[in-house]
Amino acid sequence: MEIGSVRPSKLAHFVVRTGRYRAMVDWYLKVLEAEVVFGDDQATFMSYDDEHHRVAIVHMPGLLPKTRAMAGVDHVAFTYANLDDLLSTYARLAGEGIEPVWPINHGATTSLYYEDPDANYVELQIDNFPTRAEVDEFLADGRFAINPIGIDFDPRELLERRKAGASIDELTRWPEHVEPRRDPPPARYLGRLHALLLGLRNRLVR
Repeated sequence: MEIGSVRPSKLAHFVVRTGRYRAMVDWYLKVLEAEVVFGDDQATFMSYDDEHHRVAIVHMPGLLPKTRAMAGVDHVAFTYANLDDLLSTYARLAGEGIEPVWPINHGATTSLYYEDPDANYVELQIDNFPTRAEVDEFLADGRFAINPIGIDFDPRELLERRKAGASIDELTRWPEHVEPRRDPPPARYLGRLHALLLGLRNRLVR
């Protein structure tokens, strides 16, 4: 065996600590269409594919609630095979009262951000390009640098346009002529304090 520089083979799972155990377990099972691999009063391990667990929820009563003003992981992301799968998931969750807090086309992805019961954020996304080389080309051609946050959209409108026959390329394509983004992300996603500060900064530089 040689000792050297070795990269991980994959990202396996993430674990969330919570005092709202049942609500968190139910939310992740519902959002990800996952199944319980093992669960008791202390922890629940769940998966939606061939990995033995993709998400674990650990029950720790008495935890302090978190706010967006705290440092930490911003969000975790799950990729769907295509836009139809993402929009189908959006419609299913909307029917159960779970709405995205921020739908946005980042250029490389079309994304829906959701907030779990503990104010952690989960991104459900699709890749807008079929290959890594095409993503790299897009990131290098200058359009993304003009607006590196993205373009907001209405997922219900996108769903209706797709039902009416609009192509996936038409619905996800980044415009050739991009305007700089002036508005910060939604306050619910960014956090009210940082949204206020960014809004003030943007007004000062206009």
